[in-house]
Amino acid sequence: MAKKIYRSIQEEIQALKKERDAVILAHNYQVGGIQDVADFVGDSLALSQQAKKVKAKVILFSGVLFMAETASILCPDKTVLIPSLEAGCSLSSMVHPEEVRVWRKSHPDGLVVAYVNSTADVKAESDYCCTSANAVKLVEKLPKDKDILFIPDYYLGTYVKIRTGRENMTIWNGYCHIHVMIQPEELEALKKKYPKAEILMHPECGCLTKSMKYADQILSTAGMIKYVDQSTASEFIIATETGLLHKLRKDHPDKIFIPATDTAFCNYMKQNTLESLVWSLENMKYEIRVSAEIQKRAITPIERMLEVCGG
Repeated sequence: MAKKIYRSIQEEIQALKKERDAVILAHNYQVGGIQDVADFVGDSLALSQQAKKVKAKVILFSGVLFMAETASILCPDKTVLIPSLEAGCSLSSMVHPEEVRVWRKSHPDGLVVAYVNSTADVKAESDYCCTSANAVKLVEKLPKDKDILFIPDYYLGTYVKIRTGRENMTIWNGYCHIHVMIQPEELEALKKKYPKAEILMHPECGCLTKSMKYADQILSTAGMIKYVDQSTASEFIIATETGLLHKLRKDHPDKIFIPATDTAFCNYMKQNTLESLVWSLENMKYEIRVSAEIQKRAITPIERMLEVCGG
């Protein structure tokens, strides 16, 4: 039988979604074309929570591998697909389960707080998960006498330590290779060029400790979207991966959005394309499934986070 000819790739994706009983979840850093065909666009944890709510049998997660793993942890009864196995994450690869176990041996009463940007295996070794939006709130609510290992992001961990005043924190020396490129000199120059612009900075930024004085707000991607929605300002300097600019510009065509640097472009995130979404739905690949043992252990720190912080 001849393959049906579609008027556009977007039409083909919609037909395949219906055929497979699938929904598409797209991270804020995906290319604009993928965001436009997705059923839901957001940050990694919110998308995984959305996956849990929908009735569809198949979740096509257009993001990176650890995000699809989180969706699999929360939705073990659903088929979770990712369009490309090359969509990794430099940050999540910077800490391994055995390294967490080494820390626990010398801190038997300590607590491990894992940023959701971590692998399922690492989550399974942790006591709590956190997001960039709730990390401060979570750590503030943990017992003050407990030593904490914060993994894997050094800059988010440093921000949490500054905000909470907590001294008994060991901060892992990991980083996002994109956010670390955003430097204070660029922000200072942009602020001079656009004096009316508000600087919105993600707490993963490598310039965080030196540039907090420049930032009007330090926010997660979801926090930036919400802030812009409510702000009366007309110009914003966005210090995060450039994929977020698509939604901001689409939702607010009357406002100006300036990237902190044009080089904040994650090639891992951009492994996913409209063509790979079609291929993934046609072939039902690549399926991401977390083992029952890891799923049972990894869901606990996520549930604890939601219990403490809500969501």
